[in-house]
Amino acid sequence: MPLDEARALRVHGVLGIGEVRPGDDVGALLAAALGPPGEGGLLREGDVVVVTQKIVSKAEDRLVAVDHRDPGAKQAVVEAESVRVLRRRGDLLITETAHGFVCANAGVDLSNVGEGWAALLPVDPDRSARRIRAELRRRLGVVVGVVVSDTFGRTWRRGVTDVAIGAAGVAAVVDLRGTFDATGHELVATQVCVADELAAAAELVMGKDRGIPAAVIRGVPSSWLRDGSVREEIVREPAEDLFR
Repeated sequence: MPLDEARALRVHGVLGIGEVRPGDDVGALLAAALGPPGEGGLLREGDVVVVTQKIVSKAEDRLVAVDHRDPGAKQAVVEAESVRVLRRRGDLLITETAHGFVCANAGVDLSNVGEGWAALLPVDPDRSARRIRAELRRRLGVVVGVVVSDTFGRTWRRGVTDVAIGAAGVAAVVDLRGTFDATGHELVATQVCVADELAAAAELVMGKDRGIPAAVIRGVPSSWLRDGSVREEIVREPAEDLFR
């Protein structure tokens, strides 16, 4: 059976970014790593760039000092970053952040940061994505989508996967309600969280231990390339949530 090359997605890890420090411009770092557009350039019009939360948080100085040996110190940071604690088990807290994310330990992360520090989530990940997108357009002259990704667990499922916490220039959710499936039945509830799917696909080439904090996805349908927002499209309002 032939492969459908017309609908293929290709995911490429971005090398050469190096260590990111507070005050760095993530868009500028990506532009330098990806090079000029056209022959020899790695970024094309319509690509989607996925960037890990960790380098965005570092660049935006979302770092706090914390004693890694003291569980109480991390818990204090987690509670400060939470608007609500949903569950506790030992030193694990499931909380709701100011962004509306329900996740483990409010997204506070001790990995891939210096000893004695913790990384917090960006204040406004959608805004972070917009800034990166604008800088890539300014420096390279290409219009792309940007997704800021982070690693989340899933309720009732083992393992973690990357999801989108910020988006710009690419749909967060594609609404298929009112369209028809392959058998002609009208879809009445299907909304596809394509930003999460792109984040998860990018993580397969970035990994957790490879030092690759960004990826370029090529072949995204042009209909997905529009204004997007994780906060507006993905985060479920409490009134719609059966579990809160």
